[in-house]
Amino acid sequence: MFRTCLILAACLFAANVPAANRIVLPEHPSADQRKDIEHRLNDWPDLGRYAKDNAALAPPKPGEKRVVFMGDSITDFWGRSVGTFFPGRPYVNRGISGQTTPQMLIRFRADVIALKPAVVVILAGTNDIAGNTGPETLAAIEDNLASMTDLARAHGIRVAIASLMPVNDDVVKDQTVQRPPETIRALNAWIKAYAAREHLVFVDYYTAMVDERGQLKKELSDDGLHPNAAGYEVMSPLAQSAIDKAFGGDPR
Repeated sequence: MFRTCLILAACLFAANVPAANRIVLPEHPSADQRKDIEHRLNDWPDLGRYAKDNAALAPPKPGEKRVVFMGDSITDFWGRSVGTFFPGRPYVNRGISGQTTPQMLIRFRADVIALKPAVVVILAGTNDIAGNTGPETLAAIEDNLASMTDLARAHGIRVAIASLMPVNDDVVKDQTVQRPPETIRALNAWIKAYAAREHLVFVDYYTAMVDERGQLKKELSDDGLHPNAAGYEVMSPLAQSAIDKAFGGDPR
């Protein structure tokens, strides 16, 4: 059954993806690879990742300023693998490493809306640019970000939407090939304009983390993509300032 599902998935994927962007599946996958492939086939948006945590999370207390952070590995690692994640504050991390905006959109109800936050901070798009779940256009990424925003606002949740971080090639080769700086800048320009047009709070990580080359400052990352402790120290006050601003405004 596994082999049949794997073949069908591979054929369907290959039929719609240009050769340069196709994921090559191993002919004889290891146990870990089989587990990962089965998981992706059975739970593509990874709804199971936080299912138990969400069920165990009590509703916000009266006056509690709950905030949910929605994102990919940059959010996922925040306070778990690197740095600290707003100690003492009722903030909930719902990042999942490697995810793209269509995956986040599918799990947005379970991992954001159902938790009844007052504010959601959205940081997403870098893995779409890298083609983690297949090639994406900027228009498709923008539509997914707008849809998450619409869902949040329909439930009275204020939205803070963040610019993507820059990347660099200083340690890991081809980071800027997978995530071209000009594409990051183009998406960030749209996010900034969209936030202004829709009266959202814009969290500008990019400007604080970019160097004179137009790449991620060396001292803020150990791999050219993910923040290190110093990187999260730059991001934390920017996120907190945006959250404070969001609480001062109307979500609609």
